[in-house]
Amino acid sequence: MGMALLQSELLLLLLLLALFGNTVKGQRDPEVFCGACKALANELTYDIKKIGPKRTVNSGTFRINPDGTRGKKKIPFAKSETFLTDVLEKICDRMNDYQLQEDPDTKKRIFKRYAPRKDEEIYAEYKKYFFYSDAYKPLKYACETIIEQYEDEIFSLIAQEADFLADKLCIEKSGLCEKPEETHTEL
Repeated sequence: MGMALLQSELLLLLLLLALFGNTVKGQRDPEVFCGACKALANELTYDIKKIGPKRTVNSGTFRINPDGTRGKKKIPFAKSETFLTDVLEKICDRMNDYQLQEDPDTKKRIFKRYAPRKDEEIYAEYKKYFFYSDAYKPLKYACETIIEQYEDEIFSLIAQEADFLADKLCIEKSGLCEKPEETHTEL
């Protein structure tokens, strides 16, 4: 009697998973996650460029090597774990600065930065926008999820001074964005 009850409960659980399993996966909109990844890379690149290359920080251990030297070295501050951790904690709050648009060439939805940064001049079109802070919660959530899942890859790419951070992170490392189709033109 107990085994039949266990089998029926297991069957019911499998049926519920089959019915509602796609619901959770369906909430992960690929365009939102790709847009969040590209926006994240854009904001990271901007923050790194703001820090001068001459600004350094000591890295390494305070242990003394057998030859009497310390295992310390100077690294650029923009590559330091301290700087990157601080930036990544606050970066997703800037997702409200992005607007969903349709790319005129590909007809795909993309997120594009529309708000000026602190060092940029406010332009006329910016004044026309209506701000609704909850409008981009999905983009902020996607940004936070990406950081949580790919934090080590982000640190690694920045330490390697990877060019095209958005492509490396969003296409190669995470697979959140598709590789753009190459257009071939005849001469």
